[in-house]
Amino acid sequence: MSQSPGWRARNITRPILTWYRKVLPPISPTERDAIAAGTVWWDRELFSGHPDWEKLRQFPKPALTAEERDFLDGPVERLCEMLDDWDIRRNGDLPEHVWTFIRDNRFMGMIIPREWGGWGFSALMHSSVVMKVASRSPDAAVTIMVPNSLGPAELLLRYGTDEQRKRYLPRLAAGQEIPCFALTAPEAGSDAASIPDRGVVCYGEVNGQKVLGMRLTWDKRYITLAPVATLLGLAFRLYDPSHLIGDKDDIGITLALIPTGTPGVEIGRRHFPAGQSFQNGPTRGKDVFVPLDTIIGGSARAGQGWRMLMDCLAAGRAISLPALGTGASMFCARYTGAYARLRRQFGLPIGRFEGIETPLARIAGLAYGLEAARRLTAAALDAGEQPSVLSAILKYNATERMRIVLNDAMDIHGGRGIMEGPRNYLFGTYMSVPVAITVEGANILTRSLMIFGQGSMRCHPWLLKEMEAANLPDPAESLAAFDKLLFAHMRTATSNVLRAFFRNLTFAGGPRVPAGPVAYMYRGLDTAAVTFAAVADIVMGLLGGSLKRREGISARLGDILGELYLMSCVLKRFEDEGRQIEDLPLVEWNYQNCLYAIQTRLDEVFVNLPSRPVAALLRVIAFPLGRHRRPPSDRLNHQCAALILSPTATRERLTMGIYLCRAPSDGTGRMEAAFAAAITRDQIEEKVRAAGRSVKRALADLPALLRDNVLTQTDADALMRASAIIRDAIEVDDFAPSELTGREQSTIRAAAE
Repeated sequence: MSQSPGWRARNITRPILTWYRKVLPPISPTERDAIAAGTVWWDRELFSGHPDWEKLRQFPKPALTAEERDFLDGPVERLCEMLDDWDIRRNGDLPEHVWTFIRDNRFMGMIIPREWGGWGFSALMHSSVVMKVASRSPDAAVTIMVPNSLGPAELLLRYGTDEQRKRYLPRLAAGQEIPCFALTAPEAGSDAASIPDRGVVCYGEVNGQKVLGMRLTWDKRYITLAPVATLLGLAFRLYDPSHLIGDKDDIGITLALIPTGTPGVEIGRRHFPAGQSFQNGPTRGKDVFVPLDTIIGGSARAGQGWRMLMDCLAAGRAISLPALGTGASMFCARYTGAYARLRRQFGLPIGRFEGIETPLARIAGLAYGLEAARRLTAAALDAGEQPSVLSAILKYNATERMRIVLNDAMDIHGGRGIMEGPRNYLFGTYMSVPVAITVEGANILTRSLMIFGQGSMRCHPWLLKEMEAANLPDPAESLAAFDKLLFAHMRTATSNVLRAFFRNLTFAGGPRVPAGPVAYMYRGLDTAAVTFAAVADIVMGLLGGSLKRREGISARLGDILGELYLMSCVLKRFEDEGRQIEDLPLVEWNYQNCLYAIQTRLDEVFVNLPSRPVAALLRVIAFPLGRHRRPPSDRLNHQCAALILSPTATRERLTMGIYLCRAPSDGTGRMEAAFAAAITRDQIEEKVRAAGRSVKRALADLPALLRDNVLTQTDADALMRASAIIRDAIEVDDFAPSELTGREQSTIRAAAE
């Protein structure tokens, strides 16, 4: 028997609970599944306003096993050697011998355990393989990452019956089955829960026998590997009007595995996504009959498809696309820095101009931060976490920052970056950016609805518990539980507001943080975290259920949570790598960029709040002394750019894990040789400058420089070799008309003559 509520519950909490139920936004079953998917980890620490920095520092350092390193240095290295991005894009597919190598070395079975014939690699290794291959060919990276991410293998491992696992996992690991997973439909993209594709439970014939099954009709598009798939994973809504397997008419979203040789399955045609050559296309079927045992997990899993997908995405979004974005960013840091060192204008390497130093620093800083986040998030997965909110943060930020980095790289390369051909090592990756931005949850949707929308429910210390208490069926029990949670929430919120105001007033004074060269960064980030927690509580209290529709505010709060997480990863990387002092400019760049971005997003939230008094109060809490954060300075940009303009240890750490080609006939191989040549050239020219001679005329004046003992013959020979290597590296491709049009000469010119 429940106790009667006390005075506080009757007179204070009950009216608040009544109001709370009115403003509480309706949550659909699919939204509930998405909120419940995965786990919470460091995101909860950030949302609390009390992040435990020592807990983060003590989290095990990400590391590959010896076997995994051998695979990276062996089969992955050899695969990269076989890849020619220009050839792949020109011919529209990976060469047959590359497909064979991928199958023979079980690249499609990286996540499948050894007992089923796969490698059973860690999430960190899976991510490292994709990153290395992506630095060579995005098409090849997509080809190997799709079978190892959301698709048949992962779904079978989590939910499949023993019979399904025995039948398919060994064949998937060996590349004897090529899988795809069909979710997106013409009228259901990001809103995948509303898929129109349907199945009806009925009887049919299979091999002459009457069996209970489903008659399926679907129309899917944008399905990677569909044109060559032998095993189709299919998402559809299942109906049972005759109640053959239960008492519901609408069973719900269901997942099935269908051999593509099944009569009625249509595959083979291809899309051409942003000029990329990975296999992607539509699949259709009308009244295709399949047995019930094609449902992943059997008929007991019918109707559970959406939750299954959300659970898989909670982890999967943190691996493939973040690895691709990180690999591309590290690639740009290495080769844009090299190009900016060897390419000259007005007698100076272009990397020495402030206008170039700023994007170079941004490339280096973002690459450092993305690699930090990739490693830590993969390590969290390997520790058993499935951080759905952090996965969304990483997918969004890795692909958006990849876009920024590649735009900067293209700007710096100028004409060298846009002239297509085998010498161009940048354009293919540049063209792949829209694909990464769009898939596994379009970035606009991820930012506007998912990161803060899901994060506030899952990571907030009290919000989800309050919602559950408000929905308890027993009124007395609901009031008692809500009363307890409400006042605990109020104590937390009040503490956060007071701490945020004090810390911002005293410039991040107070919290206990790890000692060392970045102690002030921990303090600043701690202050940003408590400010975020305080602002989020007040904004959610002000807007209530309408926050779900105020996507701009939700997106900006999600941006802040993302910045907090990514900077946490940067600090963790700095600690894990032994506090390399040479890397401090990159850590500082990320810190300044992070806090300035947080300040900007907070200001935008306050500007757009409907209550001006509340906005004014929040400004006092967050900016009691004004907005004093600034973006990275020109001096800091100069320091960061210098790290990738020279052969520093930081440059090597920054680009460790991507493929490095040394072949002189390869585009990046030429750049490796030319970068070394530029160092040699600059060292020799320094002797010329010291003698008061013109560096611009050094090659032309070699006889005089030799005669006057400014240079030795060895110097002169080295300077000529270096200049020839550099000139070759900055050359671009040109083609005979027949190579581009199939005609020997222009018909326009012939007509004019």
